[in-house]
Amino acid sequence: MSDDRDAGAPTPDATAPTDLIEVGHVAEALGVRGGLKVQPYSSQPDTLLAAKVWWLRKTPKGAQPAPGAQVLKVSVLNAKRHGATVSATWSGVNDRDQAQAWRGWSVLVPRSQFPAPSEGEFYWVDLIGCQLLGLGEDDPKTGEAPKIVLGNVVDVTDNGAHAILRVERVSPDDAAQPLLDAKGKVQEILVPFVDAFIRNVDLSGRVIDSDWPADF
Repeated sequence: MSDDRDAGAPTPDATAPTDLIEVGHVAEALGVRGGLKVQPYSSQPDTLLAAKVWWLRKTPKGAQPAPGAQVLKVSVLNAKRHGATVSATWSGVNDRDQAQAWRGWSVLVPRSQFPAPSEGEFYWVDLIGCQLLGLGEDDPKTGEAPKIVLGNVVDVTDNGAHAILRVERVSPDDAAQPLLDAKGKVQEILVPFVDAFIRNVDLSGRVIDSDWPADF
């Protein structure tokens, strides 16, 4: 960052909340008066729009943030929808050059500040880490497929129509052991997060019950 940022500029925050969640990134400068275009990671960026304070973290493109990476606290002056993005201004950014310097920085807000989701809706961040149950092979005696642990949700994406769970498989005999392929890599499956397959989500128990077949 340049040294000409004023006293209201973003500053390191050693007491940042411990529940910060990355909700978007700065895409580019917007206009000539210090506006910024932020790309949210949700089609409903209510959290970004409601928060009066954001935290910023510099993350190299294509890389994961380093453990303990420094975050900067910013006071949001204005944030509103701008098509599929959010246009924003914050203290200390007064012209296009200053705004462009923040391009690529991640935007974070505390999980505790997320608006309560509607009934039957879930934040993706809450689904990550949950155990996914699915259907095993049919029992020859009953003809019914028993519920088994398929794996753990490691990511959630969107294909434009619905969310998709990326799940790392685990051994059907030991849920603590990853299921590996012939090359020694953890097997993954993609499960649509839709009513046709998802039966129940228990966030307190960290379990998602589905009818997804293990051999699909």
